[in-house]
Amino acid sequence: MTQRVELATVMDRLAVDEVVTDYAAAVDDGDWEAYQELFTPEGRADYRSAGGIEGSAGKVASWLAESMRLFAMRQHLIVNRRVRFEILEQDTGDTARVRADYVNPMRFTADGSADGGGAATPDFVCGGRYAFALLRTHDGWRLTEVVVQEKWRRLPEAKEAPAAG
Repeated sequence: MTQRVELATVMDRLAVDEVVTDYAAAVDDGDWEAYQELFTPEGRADYRSAGGIEGSAGKVASWLAESMRLFAMRQHLIVNRRVRFEILEQDTGDTARVRADYVNPMRFTADGSADGGGAATPDFVCGGRYAFALLRTHDGWRLTEVVVQEKWRRLPEAKEAPAAG
């Protein structure tokens, strides 16, 4: 490889990584417009393994907006990112696939308020793996597909009823 090709590959890796980070930030911040802008017009997301839906970025953004209201705090930690570039129409590097693990601590809204009733620690945590597919467009890298494979979740522990006495 020439230095120019190596530099282009590094720049693409950084750009793809930024899309993945922006994806997590958009969900955590509830910025559904930014979420949709990360996708190509035909882009889709699949949250079925986590009890959600599959559909267009717009449809999924609407579903996320509603379901994320349950959580006063959310923070996606996306790690172990494996980026692979692929060939589209005989041109190397026009598509990318990212496999990345996630841990997602969240805190339920206790009383409907934005601060979750003052609790500081997460009471719902899940983890799994994302599969991102991206396409190089005139506007930069955009998501064509996101598939969530939830592997585990920890729910709040049930509170014991007080003893009758």
